[in-house]
Amino acid sequence: MNSLQTFRATALLCGTIIGAGVLGIPYIISQVGFIPGIFIIILIGLAMMMLNLFLGEIILRTPGNHQLPGYAERYLGKTGKKLMMFSMIFGIYGALIAYIIGSGQALATVFGLSSLTFSIAFFIVASGIVYIGLKAIAKSELFFIVAVFLIFGGLFIYSLFSGKFNLANLAVVNLKNIFLPYGVVLFAFIGTAAIPEMKEYLTHDKKKLKKAIILGSLIPLITYLLFTFVVLGITGLNTTEIATIGLGEVFGEYILVIGNLFAVVAMFTSFLTLALAMKEVYLYDYKFKNFLAWALTVIIPFIIFLTGFTSFIKIIGITGAVAGGVDGILIVLMFWKARKMQYRIPEYKLGKKHTLGFLLMLMFILGLIYQFYSLI
Repeated sequence: MNSLQTFRATALLCGTIIGAGVLGIPYIISQVGFIPGIFIIILIGLAMMMLNLFLGEIILRTPGNHQLPGYAERYLGKTGKKLMMFSMIFGIYGALIAYIIGSGQALATVFGLSSLTFSIAFFIVASGIVYIGLKAIAKSELFFIVAVFLIFGGLFIYSLFSGKFNLANLAVVNLKNIFLPYGVVLFAFIGTAAIPEMKEYLTHDKKKLKKAIILGSLIPLITYLLFTFVVLGITGLNTTEIATIGLGEVFGEYILVIGNLFAVVAMFTSFLTLALAMKEVYLYDYKFKNFLAWALTVIIPFIIFLTGFTSFIKIIGITGAVAGGVDGILIVLMFWKARKMQYRIPEYKLGKKHTLGFLLMLMFILGLIYQFYSLI
């Protein structure tokens, strides 16, 4: 039973991380080249794994159940809570908008109807499951993350042995765009909102949280590297913003259906978990009633989507740099403060990590500066 709970906790983090971001990574890496792109993906992936471990220790040091704004208030005061709430709202709403856009485009590519129609259908189904609550999401998360990897594995093997893979596509390098992937790749690794839920799964064996976080962080990292390798090897500089659409154009109807099914399933799992995390902020930290918490969680991003936000890559790039950056800085500060206050002895300890914490904050600050500069 404990092993199943650990698997579910790991699947929850994987399902939260692997979403719309995986579909945008090949395109954005194609703009800089696969070889430098490998190092960008690994650097940001490992940085986010450490950030996830920081948050895990914070949660284990703190009595009670909270979401990120609640932890920020305890350790950084009301200003910290406001900043974390801004980061969480900006990040989750941006992600939900991206999932609505991406799912609609992927399904429209397969079935030929308008992307708006499929985006609305996706929203209705996903938001309905979010309204039901944690138990339904836990069951669907476990099922859908298995489905994601089955589809990805088949797509990966088929692509490698199709005869259309060209290693020359991986040799292209364009270092003038070296900072361009930052926001999109960071977005693809954001999964901090799932970690409080992971602790709930592991209530009777909290020592397993560290293992679940490490596995749940490394699996997406490996997945992104393999997926980018395959996609760029096939589509190269012709890689589309939603990678599975370009693959379908190369391979025809069969891969068009399978690839875009993978895309929709990946976005569906992330939508469920992130929406639940946002709903619980309103429930736990702001004491809203269930219906109001649900409505604020899902209706706001849907209305923003309906106003005409349709640029998939721009949305996830800005969302990743801003939300991921603010989130990361606050978690490092919370980690240092939690170690000093010591409300309870955690089930795992990472040590002081001052140098690593400063390096992480420097990365997030420089990323924010670059993102704002690029928008001018």
